[in-house]
Amino acid sequence: MKDLDTVESEQEEILEEEKQQGADYSVPEKQKKRGKGSFIWELIIYAVIIVLCVTVVPRYVIQRTQVDGDSMKNTLHDEESLLVEKVTYRFKDPERFDIITFYPRGRDHKDYYVKRIIGLPGETIQITGDTIYINGEVLKEEYGKEPMETAGIAEKPIKLGADEFFVLGDNRNESIDSRNGDDVGVVKRKNIDGHAVLRIYPFSEFGTIQNKNAK
Repeated sequence: MKDLDTVESEQEEILEEEKQQGADYSVPEKQKKRGKGSFIWELIIYAVIIVLCVTVVPRYVIQRTQVDGDSMKNTLHDEESLLVEKVTYRFKDPERFDIITFYPRGRDHKDYYVKRIIGLPGETIQITGDTIYINGEVLKEEYGKEPMETAGIAEKPIKLGADEFFVLGDNRNESIDSRNGDDVGVVKRKNIDGHAVLRIYPFSEFGTIQNKNAK
């Protein structure tokens, strides 16, 4: 039986003989170029994917946002992180009681709010005491944290336009919303950015956000 050193020595002799006879063990130039080209294309693809994830996805598909303040208690709390999806409203209109994100002064401004839709396009909204009226009928909802102390501009009936929504914070007395005509007022459809659907932080509260009437 041959020992290991003898076998390795014989293999080296065979390789040396083949080299002397012209055997070529080098990688062909075409294969080298093909490998370099493939690597460059992979880098380009990865770069495109990263750019899409950083720019296109947050703007048009889904985005993480953070709650700032207590205006949506007890549904949402300060510093909670949410996922806002932006696809649904491209195919259907927002619905009553949806929690939306929007730009009250237009998309050219940085102000970005999270509120709940109360009034829909074409409806007449009025608030008397802590009662909300839609087209003269009492709106049955249980989102308000406490009775409202002020009706703001909704003290008198407000007729919403074909592209206008009326929004409130669930913490009615700590919320700047559609009642505040100078700061927010009615929300234009074009300024609604997305639908808040998932709470992702804190992890103990992870789950879908209740967007339908809790009655």
